[in-house]
Amino acid sequence: MKNTLKISLKANEKIYINGAVVRADRKVSLELLNDVQFLLESHVLQPEQASTPLRQLYFILQVMLVDPIGAVQARDMFRRSLPLLLATFDNAEILSSLKHVDRLVAEDHVYEALKTIRSLYPLEQRIIAGNDSQPVERARAAGGKF
Repeated sequence: MKNTLKISLKANEKIYINGAVVRADRKVSLELLNDVQFLLESHVLQPEQASTPLRQLYFILQVMLVDPIGAVQARDMFRRSLPLLLATFDNAEILSSLKHVDRLVAEDHVYEALKTIRSLYPLEQRIIAGNDSQPVERARAAGGKF
């Protein structure tokens, strides 16, 4: 068994595994014995939380994990959104990471892509807090939803 992963869940906590929603009725540890696509409840973004360009990209990829029926449409949306983001940001770290996210998604490592995007949230917040609204304004001007 190549990749085993042990996950501990609290009572009533959810985990999304290959599109299935699993809720633990008590504290439990799960051992995933093979490669699966999963997302912990604490990492699930609600639609109203997708309020920045990177959070919107995260939400799109999240759909690929939690909704297998909508995965094809979400992948298409990702393919349309990524070039807009690459044209939107000037920050070298964000640009490099977005290119890495593109590779991860192409290789079906969506969970790793989500982790990479989450790691960029603080940097995105600093850009936004610095009154650098250019990323949002340029994306809107380009027809994006950001």
